Amino acid sequence: MLIAIVDYGAGNLKSVQHAAEHVGLQPLVTDDADVIGVADGVILPGVGAAADTMLNLEHRHLVSVVKDVIARGRPFFGVCMGLQALFTLSEEGGAHRCLDILPGTVRRFPGGLSIPHMGWNQVRQVRAHPFFQGIPDNANFYFVHSYYVDPRDRQVVAGETDYGLAFPSVVIRDNVLATQFHPEKSGRNGLRLYANFGRIVAGSRRGVPAAVAS
Repeated sequence: MLIAIVDYGAGNLKSVQHAAEHVGLQPLVTDDADVIGVADGVILPGVGAAADTMLNLEHRHLVSVVKDVIARGRPFFGVCMGLQALFTLSEEGGAHRCLDILPGTVRRFPGGLSIPHMGWNQVRQVRAHPFFQGIPDNANFYFVHSYYVDPRDRQVVAGETDYGLAFPSVVIRDNVLATQFHPEKSGRNGLRLYANFGRIVAGSRRGVPAAVAS
């Protein structure tokens, strides 16, 4: 089972790789579009700014393959900036086009808050999904971000977190799963998410939809 971690120069590649390996997966960190295109599952990690992320993806000719694997129904896991990049537009540093997989805008937290939102915070599970298997509601995960996603379709919101406002911290649509927090920095529950993603990928290979994989 091949799980590709998309290498576009993000700073948290190794920590994501180690977390996935810790739960028994055998991920491959790669910027080879051909390899990513045939992977059974794909992880897009990320830290930093939306404009740099998109620029690096474009320079490595990875935008089209990311869109293609999602369109073909391969399980896809976006982490932090990997979540934000899925949306239409980011307001970070102006207005920047993103992948436009999920309609919506990435917005800065309102004034009066300590920015970035950094540290442990609870994730309230808005709807049940195999991605949350074995993880209690309101479990704590580790966040580092200054912007949050504002989806046009609220049905994609699977988890919420409160920081000045209730913002989406887990987004799920069909084969696309994404977290605003960093599971690789979130202890046992974060590792559980990587293990659950692995089960979803394995189920997908057997023809089991992500929504019912276990």
